[in-house]
Amino acid sequence: MRGRFVNSDRVRRKYDRIARLYDVLESPMEGLSFARLRKDLLSRARGRILEVGVGTGKNLSYYPAGADLTGIDVSPGMLERAKAKARVLGIRPVLRVMDVERMDFPGETFDTSVSTFVFCSVLHPRAGLGEIRRVLKRGGRALFLEHVRSRNSLAGTVMDLLNPLVSALIGPHINRQTVELIRDAGFEVLSDEDGGAGIIRKVTALNP
Repeated sequence: MRGRFVNSDRVRRKYDRIARLYDVLESPMEGLSFARLRKDLLSRARGRILEVGVGTGKNLSYYPAGADLTGIDVSPGMLERAKAKARVLGIRPVLRVMDVERMDFPGETFDTSVSTFVFCSVLHPRAGLGEIRRVLKRGGRALFLEHVRSRNSLAGTVMDLLNPLVSALIGPHINRQTVELIRDAGFEVLSDEDGGAGIIRKVTALNP
């Protein structure tokens, strides 16, 4: 278990280091398509909402007005950016430093969970998905926007070959089969939409 916590600390430190530059580095993709995908996904959020990996707060402006939102992230540096955005937007989400793999919320707390481009970086995605199921109410919905391994056999093989290098250099895994992991965690996948190039999936899942 200690090794798992050490690895989580490495992830936290990495995102703390890049927090100030994170939005700048990702701005080209936001302008091309990510902002549109976020807006569509988050229009589906209802009730008491948990955002996992809230990061710098890129999603904050897309939630329905008056949303009852709690956001968590492993990086205090990223959360400071999110808090600043919330102040500009005039909203007051609850923002807490927390690891999705070991959340301290009681079971069946939330109606909706949200994660956007998170599970490519979670160290133990099965553990994180299990925790989301635990804190979601029965009948609650989990909304995902995620990078995944291509379903094209050639492209998928290339991603497999490149993954060790990409993961070592910048952190995320590019070949995770996240939709299958969501099903394996016990969720019922209600919709699975292509968000672009076959490597971005927009998923709505039910906690049965």
